[in-house]
Amino acid sequence: MQARALKKYIKSSPRKMRLVIDLIRGKSAEEALNILSSTPNLAARMTKDVLRSAISNLNNKAKEEGMSYDNNEIVIKAIYSNQGPSMKRIRPAPMGRAFRIRKRSNHLTVELQTLDHNQSLLETEKVNSEG
Repeated sequence: MQARALKKYIKSSPRKMRLVIDLIRGKSAEEALNILSSTPNLAARMTKDVLRSAISNLNNKAKEEGMSYDNNEIVIKAIYSNQGPSMKRIRPAPMGRAFRIRKRSNHLTVELQTLDHNQSLLETEKVNSEG
């Protein structure tokens, strides 16, 4: 079973967000939440919120089918950050010139997948690292 969650227009650059999401790519949901709890970034807090939302989406989907999953059975299938719109601002510069400041934003997407009973976490990490 799969589920996803997105958060758009996060006021952080995609480059800073990618530093955090690279830490948790391919991990179980429980392990990812622990890593994000100990990471002191705004990007980590935003990622944690989106990950919790994706877990909740998966649990709601499973409840409709009469199933339930533990956080250790849920794996991050894909997580990525795309460029959002940039706000352009002007900063005065010497000799009457102006420098442009780009305040970047990003869109974060988290896709989760449940482990089958015959599939282990190590096999999933191997597949994610190859692709």
